[in-house]
Amino acid sequence: MSAATLMTRPEAQHVAPTWQVAHSGESLVIVEIHVADRSAANRLTRVFAARVASENLPYVRDIVPAMTTLGVHYAPHLVERDRTDVLPHRIVEERLKALLADAATGSESAPRVIEIPVCYGGEQGPDLDEVADKCGLSAAEVVRLHRATLADVMMIGFAPGHPYIGMLDSALAIPRRATPRTAVPPGSIGLANCQSVIYPVTLPGGWNLIGRTPLQMFDPARAEPCLLRAGDQVRFVSITAAEFDALNEHVGVTP
Repeated sequence: MSAATLMTRPEAQHVAPTWQVAHSGESLVIVEIHVADRSAANRLTRVFAARVASENLPYVRDIVPAMTTLGVHYAPHLVERDRTDVLPHRIVEERLKALLADAATGSESAPRVIEIPVCYGGEQGPDLDEVADKCGLSAAEVVRLHRATLADVMMIGFAPGHPYIGMLDSALAIPRRATPRTAVPPGSIGLANCQSVIYPVTLPGGWNLIGRTPLQMFDPARAEPCLLRAGDQVRFVSITAAEFDALNEHVGVTP
């Protein structure tokens, strides 16, 4: 039930970003994005990541966009230096600053839009009624609001294929559970702080569980192991328990 389409989105030049660039250890430079709007900062992080990647710098080993930071891992011995008294991280930092200044006037590529089928409530979403009560809404209203937003995949982290999706309606600004669960089933849809996550495998976690998708979020045997990428947009779609069972990709999957 996943589908990809193209869609325009807000451009990065509509905000005035600032950033800090600093080294961490001997082979990592971290860029921290400063924009008042968290969603705009997150989008700019991905724009910057794409700009750095487009340069194909020979010393860059990995580019990791997070919520509002960008990690650039590099090989110090591959950084060309005209002077031996200039440390590699200084050269990398200056190069990144130039690229960021250029990228600040750019925009993010049109995203994929991925439909995620969700069986809400009941066995698959044991916290839905409690979430509704704490939000002062009915369970149906929570589901409606959760489905209403075409939300960004802001980052992949915590575990392989584990997306952070937001921002959702402000009425869904419920905190995480006071006591985390020791084991959350794969495909579970968590809700907290106007964001959702989808557990890719059985993991401990403290997010409020409002539903579950039959889709397998991470499969190392696939050509692209992670179902979602940072920068995708997600549309949650309601399905019945019977549809969940018919589409369930978790059967026989080892956590």
